[in-house]
Formats: sequence, C-alpha cells, structure tokens
Amino acid sequence: MNLTRRNFVKLAGIAGLVGLANGLTGCGNNSAENRNVAEANKFPPNEKAKVYFTKTIDAEHLIAIYKKINSDIVGKVAIKIHTGEPHAPNILSPEIIQPFQAQVPDSTIVETNTLYAGPRSTTERHRRVLKTNGWTFCDVDILDEEGDVVFPVSRGLHLREVAMGSHLANYDSLIVLTHFKGHAMTGYGGSLKNIGMGCASAKKGKRQVHGLEDFNEWVMGKTFLELLSDSGKAICDHFGKQMAFINVMQRLSIDCDCAGAGAAAPVMPDLGILASNDILAVEKAAVDMIYNFEDDRKNDLITRIESRGGRHQLAAMEQLEMGTPNYEIISID
Repeated sequence: MNLTRRNFVKLAGIAGLVGLANGLTGCGNNSAENRNVAEANKFPPNEKAKVYFTKTIDAEHLIAIYKKINSDIVGKVAIKIHTGEPHAPNILSPEIIQPFQAQVPDSTIVETNTLYAGPRSTTERHRRVLKTNGWTFCDVDILDEEGDVVFPVSRGLHLREVAMGSHLANYDSLIVLTHFKGHAMTGYGGSLKNIGMGCASAKKGKRQVHGLEDFNEWVMGKTFLELLSDSGKAICDHFGKQMAFINVMQRLSIDCDCAGAGAAAPVMPDLGILASNDILAVEKAAVDMIYNFEDDRKNDLITRIESRGGRHQLAAMEQLEMGTPNYEIISID
C-alpha cells in the first residue's frame, strides 16, 4: 500500500472499528518486574500532582501558566508544537505562540516529518507548509532533517528503543505545547501524542511506534497506544524533570491537525489551558474536563475517544509509571 495521507486516514477509520483489539504479540515482556519506572517523574501513590488551569486562552495567560511550571526549564529549550497540515483550521495560532516563544530564552520550535506521503513528508516540503501556516517568526527545527538518534526505552511494554529525530539530543529541556483535540487513531491527541509520535523520526521511529513491518499490517487498539506510550516514556526518561506540559483546550475538533483543511469543525466550546510538570496528570485532567462538561456538545468528542479506546493511553502511562493520575486543579484566574 502506498501510504498517502488519504490512506493513512482510511486506516485510522479502521482503527475505530478495531477498537481495543490487541496485536503485535511477542514484541516485549510486559510483566510487572519489567515495567518501566521514570524515577524523575514518579510520584508517591497518594501524592497529587499540581495541574494549573486558566479559562482564558491568549498569549498573556499562556505565559502566566507556563511560569507556574518552568522552574526546571534550563539551557537550550525545544518547544514541541503540532504545526499542522496546510491550512489546517484548528491549529494553535502563531499569533499566540509568537509572544510565548519570545519569552523563553534560547528556545526553538521543533517538529518532525511525517511517515505518510504528503506535504510534510520531506524537510523541503515541510518548510513550505510552515510558511503557509504562519510559523515564520522564529526558526523551526525539523528534528529528523539529518536522520535519527536512538533513545532507549528501559523495560517498556513493547519497545526497547525508539528512533527520535537526531536534533532532539541537542536540547537540554522540552516544553510540550499541545493543541488538545480528537484523533482518528488514538481517540484524542494530547501531550503524549505530541511527543511519542511527534518527536519520532519520520521513516524509522514512526514505523516503530506504529508497529509497522508491512504497510498492510497495521497495529491497532491497545497495542498501538502502548507503543505510543513507550515512545513518550523514552523522551520523558531522557529529559527527566526538565520538561513542562501544556494542553490548550481550544477548537476541540474530533480530528487531529494532521487532517488538514478537512478537519471537522469543533462542536464543544473552548475550555481553557491546563499545565503541569506531570504528563499523566495533565492528560487525565484534560480528558476528565471533557467527560465532565455540562451538556451534550461533548458527545462527538467522547464518541471519538471511546471508539478508539483512547483512554488506554492513560492506563499505559500509569503502568509505565510516567506520572500520577492523582491531581489537583489550581486556577490562576
């Protein structure tokens, strides 16, 4: 199969039918004694992680909430954002991101090329899309422009290593600045998706995360989400405490920004910004906020999450001890 973006989206639809089906047997020993432990981000069982919240989505509040979680952000800083397919209607606005990036010393927006054939599958074409979508106010580092580098996954659920874009190793700290939304394969795309797939190199790392040996044999359901979690775990282990996670709950389409101009219009209203130093806590807070929304405008997004078994991302991160599902919301408003 030629992996075009159209075929990729078609396969994503199949993922919804497969739901929670398992696959890729024999890829790794996931027994209790071999579960990965991210000591840098591990919380005692009863301790609650702080998740900061603001209902206002603008540059001023984005900067303010970031300052609550930036104490360990030092040195050369990567800001991972999904910059979107051409003319994607729901991406984070460069007008908000520009003043944010400007106040983070020695920072660079980072991205990787896509596995599927399309406008972002090569660095040259990707740079044209960046210009089209307004990412022109600072340099954008295409992490896999010069190949990949292996990050180990200590006692992962399936993977023992993942190929990341080689430039990622040049950074001291990582800010994961995520447009939280639905996703055709993972149910929802949050901080985990932003790094687990978004930092993996196009031709090698993304194939590992998808469990791909043959484009006609795609890993779906729980196993795919566990592979994604393994990849995110490798990045969290690498950067340790020098990470900050921000989920922007804006334009909550059922589709990812990789769907491009055809992404579904949001039904839910914007909810605000969540930020934490704990990836599991901030992710669970975002999912809980959707499920706890007061009326049925949440139904389309919840259906998308449920049909793909999306909440298994949370279970896999907890199994990998990437953080804590226990959190307290602290409003900065």
